[in-house]
Amino acid sequence: MAETLPGRKNREIALVDAVNLIGLKTCDTCRKARTALETAGATVIFRDVRADPPRRDELEDWLHGFGEALVNRRSTTWRGLAPAEREASPLDLLLTHPTLMKRPLLIRGTRRHLGWDREAMAALGLG
Repeated sequence: MAETLPGRKNREIALVDAVNLIGLKTCDTCRKARTALETAGATVIFRDVRADPPRRDELEDWLHGFGEALVNRRSTTWRGLAPAEREASPLDLLLTHPTLMKRPLLIRGTRRHLGWDREAMAALGLG
């Protein structure tokens, strides 16, 4: 069953074609991805992980698909962790520090893309 967006005439079509962008509103890469997708006419459903952290089941699913690549070990948050904290499992790290997630995570239907690179752009019809 398709979800719907309020205020849209073709509600089911809007969400079937929508791109869920999961990231941070302050992330430059997330902003670039959102702008590019919206400019191309995509409906973007944005989720800020700081304001709306992922649930355990979501993180488990994403980790199953992307493995440890889901943890951004180049982030400011990672650099601020104590060495002992860095030893935690990826799931525990992301539950405790959702901003450690590599971003953006883009979901369109059953397809998922991590990061904003040429491969993700091409897969979403932007290049």
